[in-house]
Amino acid sequence: MKRTCYVGELNEGYLGQTVTLQGWVSRRRDLGGLIFIELRDRSGTVQVEVEPDSPAFAQADTVRGEYVVEVEGLFRWRPEEQRKGALADFEVVASRLRVLNTAKTPPFELEKGEGVAEELRLKYRYLDLRRPEMQRHLMLRSDAVAAVTRFLHAEGFVQVETPMLTRSTPEGARDFLVPSRLNPGEFYALPQSPQLFKQLLMIAGFDRYYQLARCFRDEDLRADRQPDFTQLDMEMSFVTQEDVLEVQERLMSTVFRDVLGVELPLPFPRLSYFEAMDRYGSDKPDLRFGLEFVDVTDLFRGGEFRAFADAGSVKVLAAPELTRRQVDELERVAKQNGAGGLAWVRREGDALTGGISRFVGGRAGELLSRTGVAHGGTLLFAAGEWKRAVTALGAVRLGLRDLLDLTAGGPAFHVSWVLDFPQLEWDEERGAWTYMHHPFTAPHPEDIPLFGTDRQGEIRAQAYDLVLNGYEVGGGSIRIHDPEVQSKMFAAIGLSPEEAQEKFGFFLDALAYGTPPHGGIAWGFDRLVMVMAGASSIREVIAFPKNNRGADLMAHAPSRVDPRQLAEVGVEVVEDEG
Repeated sequence: MKRTCYVGELNEGYLGQTVTLQGWVSRRRDLGGLIFIELRDRSGTVQVEVEPDSPAFAQADTVRGEYVVEVEGLFRWRPEEQRKGALADFEVVASRLRVLNTAKTPPFELEKGEGVAEELRLKYRYLDLRRPEMQRHLMLRSDAVAAVTRFLHAEGFVQVETPMLTRSTPEGARDFLVPSRLNPGEFYALPQSPQLFKQLLMIAGFDRYYQLARCFRDEDLRADRQPDFTQLDMEMSFVTQEDVLEVQERLMSTVFRDVLGVELPLPFPRLSYFEAMDRYGSDKPDLRFGLEFVDVTDLFRGGEFRAFADAGSVKVLAAPELTRRQVDELERVAKQNGAGGLAWVRREGDALTGGISRFVGGRAGELLSRTGVAHGGTLLFAAGEWKRAVTALGAVRLGLRDLLDLTAGGPAFHVSWVLDFPQLEWDEERGAWTYMHHPFTAPHPEDIPLFGTDRQGEIRAQAYDLVLNGYEVGGGSIRIHDPEVQSKMFAAIGLSPEEAQEKFGFFLDALAYGTPPHGGIAWGFDRLVMVMAGASSIREVIAFPKNNRGADLMAHAPSRVDPRQLAEVGVEVVEDEG
């Protein structure tokens, strides 16, 4: 029999009608003559009442949790004293019940999903996905895809799929390699991103491209990373950085409005990379709360406290009142992020006490004035080489956020741009310059003469990151379209013309055939949906994710394969004797 509607679509318009519903039994209660069943589908749950004289009673007496059933019955109000709003105001009085399939007892109670070990949830992911919370997450994801597609189609973007099997190119992470049976000894690589292909599409004249691209990176995992993930990939021709940012702001605003009913204030605030690091200790600062750093390097320079006097940078942030245990916890965070320790003082009246107060001397008044620390509040210091000092204090700032719940009561979402990243960064291991984003990022035109000089570390990239609640949810740049500038970039990172041709020959050849100015961006789509859903991990918004060791506990992947398959592709497994 055809279903009348989804459970969640039931409303007052169906009152007094006989409806047919299909779904899973969430719970069955036998009240000595009356049987109550909570019937669930992807849209919601409704109570089904089965009376003793109902033709459905015998079948209802046999059902158990997670049975798949079809129910036909009268849709009516529940008694007024039992109404709790929405679907809980209604019930279905069953006149017919058919068991479509039975079910084993699940290995965990679905209603207690959040309290169940993640390993168990991932092993039985198909059951975990029945939980309303998980279904909301995936429905939100689906709605976000629809909003993106509608917007980009209306803006003239063309959806193009790029290859999943390509050649290995350096993009900052290890490739997943695929052996080729038809080309013994040679390998494909799964794409870390469609970077070169989307630029080739601009050379081909498609002008505006997008794709929800599957990408693969063999890197260490954490809560917001997976070995295979989805990015929303976009590229535009004949644009400036300002053009790209404007389209992205309207797209992000549309997604939040259409999916969550949230209006994001436009335009998004902008910070340079240096400002973000210098003020917040992060190139993806969470701006839902304050705690901006104050520079006090000049106050301590040449003083008796050698740890500060000789430091390249001394930064301080004014925190609320903290217990000694909390200070110790924050010091642990600072040390984990490269600091030798975490200096502190507490304000008592107009004086500073505790911690390094004996080294402050006559600087107390100026510290109070510059920081505005409240009575009883704590000043937390980091000192040393600039980047190391601000990075450590940035981690402390986030530790304070989590320790004191500093985002409570503020805006649920805050989006910003971080711009003007360095074009190059020094690789200590190699003792050479490398790219900060990728080697096809365009420098600011006025900085091009710095290539090949002792100032090339000052070159600014036309690169931009989209930051949401302290997560980088998008990153992109204007691309190099001039072969001469591309050659300068390759030389700066130590690639000879021969090496560049070997690694990127097909792309460099294309660059010489009339390349328009172009730029683009990629959104970490899983990460975006995670933040929108209020989830703690991207595993909560991906249907079938890997665990934190890169394993699929449900499908038992990765796994060994038949030796005959390895022989076909000329691969031999060498066991690690260590």
